Amino acid sequence: MGAKFIFIIGGVLSGLGKGIVTSSIGKLLQSYGYKVTAVKIDPYINIDAGTMRPTEHGEVWVTEDGGEIDQDLGNYERFLNKNLPKRNNITTGQIYLSVINRERALGYNGKNAEVIPDIINEIKDRIRAVEEDNDFVLVEIGGTTGDIQNEVFLYAARELGREIPSIYLLVTYLPFLKNVGELKTKPTQQAAALLRATGIVPDFIITRSDRRLDDPRKEKISKQCFIDKGNVIEDPDCETVYEVPLVFKDQKFGRKILSKFGLEPKEVDLQKWKDLVDNMKGADKVVKIGVVGKYVSYGNSEHKDVYISVLEAIKHAAANLKVKPIIEQIQSTKIEDEGIDILRKYDGIIVPGGFGKSGTEGIIKTIKFCRENNIPFLGLCYGMQMAVIEFARDVCGMDGANTTENDPNTPYPVIDFMPEQKELIKLKQYGATMRLGAYPAVLKEGTKVRELYGEEFVSERHRHRYEVNPEYIEQLEKCGLIFSGTSPDKTLMEFLELPDKRFFVATQAHPEFHSRFESPSPLFKGFVKSCLQMPQQKVL
Repeated sequence: MGAKFIFIIGGVLSGLGKGIVTSSIGKLLQSYGYKVTAVKIDPYINIDAGTMRPTEHGEVWVTEDGGEIDQDLGNYERFLNKNLPKRNNITTGQIYLSVINRERALGYNGKNAEVIPDIINEIKDRIRAVEEDNDFVLVEIGGTTGDIQNEVFLYAARELGREIPSIYLLVTYLPFLKNVGELKTKPTQQAAALLRATGIVPDFIITRSDRRLDDPRKEKISKQCFIDKGNVIEDPDCETVYEVPLVFKDQKFGRKILSKFGLEPKEVDLQKWKDLVDNMKGADKVVKIGVVGKYVSYGNSEHKDVYISVLEAIKHAAANLKVKPIIEQIQSTKIEDEGIDILRKYDGIIVPGGFGKSGTEGIIKTIKFCRENNIPFLGLCYGMQMAVIEFARDVCGMDGANTTENDPNTPYPVIDFMPEQKELIKLKQYGATMRLGAYPAVLKEGTKVRELYGEEFVSERHRHRYEVNPEYIEQLEKCGLIFSGTSPDKTLMEFLELPDKRFFVATQAHPEFHSRFESPSPLFKGFVKSCLQMPQQKVL
């Protein structure tokens, strides 16, 4: 038997949380004993998300095999507790590029290439390519019903439904109008009608709202959208997104999906998941953590998506330690403008990844503040590079030390281009050319990092062009900086630490991409545990 397919489609507006819905359904089916994978379809023309501005698109998720993907693939991995390859992301650009390349190579034997059937067939082939030995393939189609960008994907989804066992889920928004005091269903009715116009009749409608859905509204959606009342599933705002699988379970959503395919649960096991959710909601200790980054603010808005994997990794560690984290993001330029005192209220500081010059002096001041005041610090990718610069300047006396990314003429280029990157940049080959994906590291015995991981050899995901300049490693180490992890050939510095501090650790990698709700990153767990040792740590 082949895999069963579940298509998740959005209506009314974007940003509803289709990725969390998809992940939660996957977790439910997984808990019933089935093998599950998930695919994200992005209707943009880009080949991947790697060249997009963080402030425009949010976080770029890096897969084990080096894909730069929409952040929803990160949600899938966090919920399903499994690695997904880059082929599980499909974009319009990939589809059209493949068809055009095939046409140029006479792959259509002289026939003209058409949207129907050639584009549609390419989409179908790519979706089916992830079946393997999975029981279910969840396919999230980006955008909203009615968008011209995703019409070809809806067409392909409809065609696949005629060929293989498939069901369709419509995720829609129900606004609450204060002046009338009720949730309004008309946008959902219109979204369902638009979807039917593509030839797809939804099997389930999932309603996103800021409150629970009452019976009259369920009745109205059922009648107006031609769907059984029991197949209207509510998805209200929750205290934590990890509660959503439990909300769905209470509505027997997973069992209803299985029933559509004539299946029964093989087993039922969500206890560990429930225990961790209970830990999050019932924690009696609090840590306050600041995330100092370059992309927190955009206009009048504060981005929640740019560092989402970092924020979630903190929550994973906290849930496993039964601690409530209060996480605040701070724009690094704010520290340059207002001074370092705004950081004194935090039990620990994380500096995540980034690119370019803006806000870097605020980050360097932040790291100096943590080092001099013994505040737990975790640096990630760019955060490690800035930690090296700060140490070089303030401890080693290398006045003006910098990264050549920001100052090509620095007298002390302690951070420099990886050699193989120089030619790529000259040729303006930016897309998918960074050091991407999982790379191994060897951890030095007797170090904090080795203690946290509990093993000598580890693998973490990367996304960078710059590295610690090997010409300065000896001088930095003489001043007390320990490079506690390196590439196997010892040419790349992967981890650093200061052993005399409560917790001062940084890595060139992105360990947040390996963190899962049920198995948190060792570095994040160690960091949160160290935050608990701070004098201002609170008990609820």
